[in-house]
Amino acid sequence: MLPCFLRSPSMDANGVKQPLLSKPFNSPRTDKKELKRNRLRRCKSAPLAEAVLQEANLNGPIQPSNSILRNLHPSFKRVAIILVFYLGIGTMCFYLVRNEIDGEKTNDLFDAVYFCIVTMTTVGYGDLVPGSALTKLLACAFVFSGMAIVGLILSRAADYLVEKQEILLVKALHLRNKVGPTEMLKEIETNGVRYKCVTAFILLLLLIVAGTTFLALIENLDIVDAFYCVCSTITTLGYGDKSFSTEGGRIFAVFWILTSTICLAQFFLYIAELNTENRQRALVKWVLSRRMTNVDLEAADLDNDGVVGAAEFIIYKLKEMGKISQEDISLILEEFDDLDVDQSGTLSGSDITLAQSS
Repeated sequence: MLPCFLRSPSMDANGVKQPLLSKPFNSPRTDKKELKRNRLRRCKSAPLAEAVLQEANLNGPIQPSNSILRNLHPSFKRVAIILVFYLGIGTMCFYLVRNEIDGEKTNDLFDAVYFCIVTMTTVGYGDLVPGSALTKLLACAFVFSGMAIVGLILSRAADYLVEKQEILLVKALHLRNKVGPTEMLKEIETNGVRYKCVTAFILLLLLIVAGTTFLALIENLDIVDAFYCVCSTITTLGYGDKSFSTEGGRIFAVFWILTSTICLAQFFLYIAELNTENRQRALVKWVLSRRMTNVDLEAADLDNDGVVGAAEFIIYKLKEMGKISQEDISLILEEFDDLDVDQSGTLSGSDITLAQSS
């Protein structure tokens, strides 16, 4: 037996069909637009509305709740601890075997940190290379652990930072319109990936300019060589013919290489997300614009009664859009059947109490 929200219009005591999702109205002249608005209001989640009301009372920027922040993003304290631990262990190991590392050296301590960063980000200039079996094994261990740290932790922290800058970007673009928190939240939800792409692209340009300028002024490279070195670094090509060779340059490289390589990776990730989102929107537009046929009507008729209710129509369209699958529907129906203790096709407080006590 299908639950009530998947069945055809129900029958009252006199055998008259009642419309699905109906509710009593004070006036029989309630128009269709008002009915649609009431349905949409009931579809909105209470937590989201509560969050918007809380933000409306604040003049500051939109801040996600602590629980969401804790679930979606690692704390910067944890990221800092893991990064410092990795760099501390790596620096100590490579400092102890500094005499077994070949290449152009400046300061033993700075070179050890610099070698950790170059290994961690897989840049691998070749200006410092392992010269013994022990240092080669250490490099192999640190390159895999470093890639894991970048991929699992630092990239998520970078994504959170980009989201924060995304809010500032939306504010700047709508500065004259005085957009409120609700409108800003809706704008970010609608075009969030696009704003992330723009923000990451701006940050990437700033890092490229900063790196090129530094290499030209401090490392005494001409503009073309400096830009060439920047490009080969942030893409982790690391040809090695141009690199940071001074003590000050390697101190700068420790911070710049880490941020620029992660920023470029995030930018291409957002490009892929934007492409996927555009394809999904095109699919949704096609699904909503095409005409229904008798074949579609039969496929949407879940209870095979010859008519399609509003809930059945919504589920069928969501399946066409790829937002849900038949497996998802089956799992939800199984949960509904477990909660529907009296097998009435509806859920009540007594059903929930009995289901939880059993």
